[in-house]
Amino acid sequence: MDTLKIGRYIQHLRKKAGMTQKELAEKLNISFQAVSKWERGDTLPDTGLLLELCDTLNTTADKLLNGGALAARERTLMRLEDVITGFRYMEDIGKLFGEDSTFFTGMVEGINEKMNIDLLGCLKDPGAREVLYAEVLIQGILSGRTVEMDEIEAGFRSKKMVETIRRYLAKAGESDGNAE
Repeated sequence: MDTLKIGRYIQHLRKKAGMTQKELAEKLNISFQAVSKWERGDTLPDTGLLLELCDTLNTTADKLLNGGALAARERTLMRLEDVITGFRYMEDIGKLFGEDSTFFTGMVEGINEKMNIDLLGCLKDPGAREVLYAEVLIQGILSGRTVEMDEIEAGFRSKKMVETIRRYLAKAGESDGNAE
């Protein structure tokens, strides 16, 4: 933890709230010298005061302890197996409700229009189906999710799809500082 950065952030929030060190100290029932030590980076707030300090300064503990930066959120893992299951469930809707049901036709027409594809045609062709799987995974990566490349390499026949997913994953890792 960067105590100087945390101290500067505490000072920034205190001043933003229009408080002196003494006023902040009084709200927390501590000495103004303690606040001064935090702001200089000499010490950190006691854990027993942390939540009350955060409430007073209108911030969160993770943001305060990161010196104002939002903590990097953990990327949610997407599994190829779940994507495959999702497409199977889509097909099951047609079987269970009937391929002429409004629910099924609406779902298919919506996907066809939004993605400019023939969903049912793609689902019948193994190569096109794999492209659909890759598209779902790439969309997930672009929205902050991640995948395990070992699973992708084992689950895809197309090396081109594997490399495409790898590139998107690497690019996402570069943008958030967590290259996979």
